[in-house]
Amino acid sequence: MQRKLTPYVLVAPLIILMAMFTYIPILTSLNLSFREWDFLSSEKPWVGLENYQLLFASHDFRNALRVTALFVLISVPMRLALALAAASFLTRQTPATRIMRGALFLPAVTSTVSIGVVFSWVFATDQGLANAALGWFGAPRMRWLQDPALALGVIVFVNTWKQLGYDVIIYIAGLQAIPPELYDAAAVDGGRRFHVFRRVTVPLVMPTTYFLLVISVIEAFQIFTIVDVMTHGGPAGATNMLVNELYKVGFNLFDIGQGSALAVILFVILVGLALVKSRIIGGRVHYEA
Repeated sequence: MQRKLTPYVLVAPLIILMAMFTYIPILTSLNLSFREWDFLSSEKPWVGLENYQLLFASHDFRNALRVTALFVLISVPMRLALALAAASFLTRQTPATRIMRGALFLPAVTSTVSIGVVFSWVFATDQGLANAALGWFGAPRMRWLQDPALALGVIVFVNTWKQLGYDVIIYIAGLQAIPPELYDAAAVDGGRRFHVFRRVTVPLVMPTTYFLLVISVIEAFQIFTIVDVMTHGGPAGATNMLVNELYKVGFNLFDIGQGSALAVILFVILVGLALVKSRIIGGRVHYEA
């Protein structure tokens, strides 16, 4: 009996912490999404699905959902493609590649607020480095963070620059796990570099790609700090993401009911996408024994 209870006793502290900081907040948020609360009143009347109805009728919510989906569709494939290309080059063990790995990974451990502040200066209209570089070539100044057509692209660029190093390191680990005998066999068969990459590298690195796809989609849907520092969701809502809208509704307007409903919707979206990815891509992922 004691031997049967020992594993549960050992994992009990972790389960308690997970319950306190994960499961209980999720259930509390779900409960609040069906209530009306302003953070100050002691009363939390039940309103049913009214918060969800108000959200789906809100132009700001629909715009945030559209902008977030567009951001995910642009940033995630670009991140993974660039990371795999960079990792394929940086798998070589030379002093230069080691330095480049460190340089690529440095933004991933740098404060997001600091990155947002620095790039706000880089893309400033008057004194920004980006417009100064354009001026060297005689090009006109661009209103990077004030033009709705450009602002989202800037956010995609900055987020990719920050997260690329992490993706590259994970891809390097996946590439180094591929048996070199497979590349030798492909070379003997006369396979060209592109065909070897397509037929050998890409399929065998699919477990790593699947992992990074899941992580990067979750991170993209939860992006907040860079947007809040650089654009505050503007201009004209062009960079207003779901989490920024959640923060505005919940902590600026003090509508905790709608804010909790938005959090539940975001949770359902992420779980749904994870299930879809598992059905579509998970079946193509093969792990070596």
